[in-house]
Amino acid sequence: MNEDTYNEMNQLHESGGAVATVDQLIQTLRDDKNYDRLFDALLLKKRLEMGVPVVRPTSFDNLPEDRRAEFEEHYVNAAREIGSLHLEAGSIPRAWIYLRTIREPELIVAAINALEISQDVDEELVDIALYQGVAPAKGLEMLLASHGTCNSITVLDQQFMQLEPQVRQECAALLAQTIYRDLTATIKYEVERKQGSAPTEETLRELITGREWLFAEDNYHIDVSHLHAVIRFCRSLDANRDEVRLATELTEYGAQLSPQYRYAGDPPFEDYYTAHHHFFNALTDTDRDAALDYFRDQLAGDAPDSDKQLTAYHLVDLLRRIDRTEDALDIAAKYLLSVEDQLEFSFAELCAETGRYDKLMEVSRAQHDPVGYAAALVEQARTP
Repeated sequence: MNEDTYNEMNQLHESGGAVATVDQLIQTLRDDKNYDRLFDALLLKKRLEMGVPVVRPTSFDNLPEDRRAEFEEHYVNAAREIGSLHLEAGSIPRAWIYLRTIREPELIVAAINALEISQDVDEELVDIALYQGVAPAKGLEMLLASHGTCNSITVLDQQFMQLEPQVRQECAALLAQTIYRDLTATIKYEVERKQGSAPTEETLRELITGREWLFAEDNYHIDVSHLHAVIRFCRSLDANRDEVRLATELTEYGAQLSPQYRYAGDPPFEDYYTAHHHFFNALTDTDRDAALDYFRDQLAGDAPDSDKQLTAYHLVDLLRRIDRTEDALDIAAKYLLSVEDQLEFSFAELCAETGRYDKLMEVSRAQHDPVGYAAALVEQARTP
């Protein structure tokens, strides 16, 4: 805005008054696409109409209590309008300032998810999408394009369990695709170099079958720490996702690595790739009983109680996901009652999920928990 604008405002105020001046200001700011100032002007107009001080137009001070809701509604509408205008102008970060304030992220989510991914990524967009949790899967995709796999895995590892389950799946699936694609391409190159012609096999499983020489002399074909992390992320995948097959084949690759590259995990995943292979087999109903027996055998062994509790926790999670909740209930009752808080596990919720309030009453009684017993009694009576 130039000096003429201010002179015109003075003249208009003298001839037309305050309302005309503010209306003209709003139009000028809208025409100039000065949206941040337009937000202030829209609220200035509302305060003028309400007859309250206008020097701090966005403030909630000096409002009559019976008209506060009216101003709040106008504030929300103005923020929504300015956010939308910034989006139309192509500025997601500026739009987010307003839409975040009024807790309406939907337009930002849609705008971010519609973006084309390139290596030249706006760091502000990565921050909003990934670190602020607006569209984490798309944010991870941006980070992969701009910063590569290593940085992306490190970032995701730090916040993976804070993400919503569906978002965890999307992120795990994206990384599984990335690792699988990169590893398969490297293996194909190695095979072609060795045999003098491109391999006809397409899957990782087919490429490594019968080619033990790929792993000779402690050889590996991808950063093994990346492989380790991505397989762990893939435990969050639902059985019907294609990426579970990719994860299964990645475990088959990992199982052939030199022992020095097969890092142990926490129970029941000490034998990391073998254990995860069984986990994914159980999830996808591939020789499921044998896969489940692998984890049950660990419960039957001589491991410390703390290890058995971790094993039971993962086995219960797996059983719930494959609709064997009765089995899960028995294992939870035996191993997890004393560690519910540490593992963020609720036996009561599992009983409710299975409709086994009789089991909850039995356990509550044994634990001298009259409140849990009463709750189970009430819920059982409510159950048709």
